[in-house]
Amino acid sequence: MEIFKYLEQYDYEQLVFCQDKQSGLKAIIAIHDTTLGPALGGTRMWTYASEEAAIEDALRLAKGMTYKNAAAGLNLGGGKTVIIGDPRKDKNEEMFRAFGRFIQGLNGRYITAEDVGTTVADMDIIHEETDYVTGISPAFGSSGNPSPVTAFGVYRGMKAAAKEAFGSDSLEGKVVAVQGVGNVAYNLCRHLHEEGAKLIVTDINKESVMRAVEDFGAKAVDPDEIYGVECDIYAPCALGAVINDATIPQIKAKVIAGAANNQLKDTKHGDIIHELGIVYAPDYVINAGGVINVADELYGYNSDRAMKKVEGVYSNIEKVISIAKRDCIPTYKAADRMAEERIERMRNSRSQFLLNEKHILNRRR
Repeated sequence: MEIFKYLEQYDYEQLVFCQDKQSGLKAIIAIHDTTLGPALGGTRMWTYASEEAAIEDALRLAKGMTYKNAAAGLNLGGGKTVIIGDPRKDKNEEMFRAFGRFIQGLNGRYITAEDVGTTVADMDIIHEETDYVTGISPAFGSSGNPSPVTAFGVYRGMKAAAKEAFGSDSLEGKVVAVQGVGNVAYNLCRHLHEEGAKLIVTDINKESVMRAVEDFGAKAVDPDEIYGVECDIYAPCALGAVINDATIPQIKAKVIAGAANNQLKDTKHGDIIHELGIVYAPDYVINAGGVINVADELYGYNSDRAMKKVEGVYSNIEKVISIAKRDCIPTYKAADRMAEERIERMRNSRSQFLLNEKHILNRRR
């Protein structure tokens, strides 16, 4: 892998390799863009097949966070960390304390949080060495479990997408097919049930399905059946790449709006559902409630303030749809454009500021 060539091609700012022999730490911090502010993105711990695979994942995820944070209206850039190792057996206190010292050494350019393979407890250990960490225990002034907040954002975004498809954002009487009933999706189902929506659910975990059936009167179907059910809204809330060549012909919904990441298997599938007239709420816009919530910790966490910001997922989906109409493009492209336009406005503003400063200095001379 030609690292500098890759960084230049996709405009990355920094790639940091961190190792601590005593604890076994092998970490890679990728900082993609800090135009809007310091880079915020979680720490993922995974058993990567190779160091190159770990680097590629860190870079890919960091760029994704730039777009997610920009689209959410946060004054934050995008970054990500991957730690090479098995989260079930390779963790130790020394590892996360050493990692915390590396973060501290970046002096605020990068702020971390939990991600796949890491927990609140891990973030608490990192917090022993640095303040540049979010998602820590409520005892330290954090927000706690982000799932209910993420779910609320998805619910708000779903209403905005429904308004575009049906002429009203009311979900009363709408049939919503929810794929996956984990922590986020369960809370989403609660909001939908309270508004009077009818639920169809599936999950590989039968206990999760039965919980939704008992608590919300949901109808259960097998995992392979969820794509073809008669419904108004399809909500992917589990695996990625579920919108693909095999599933699209089965989908009867007019709206796709769910919490899962990377829902499109390929960009062409975003083009196909656009041509079919399906309103798609881009995943990193609609599921941004979690990052909006933890970002509020940087100002001294206030639950009411955070939830008010998460309500804004509704208007963010509206903006995406507006850009899609303006530019005659699918919504997944419109989401990227919304993020890119915001970053570009800030770059231009900074450039103008520097030009003005230079002009003032020249006049003084």
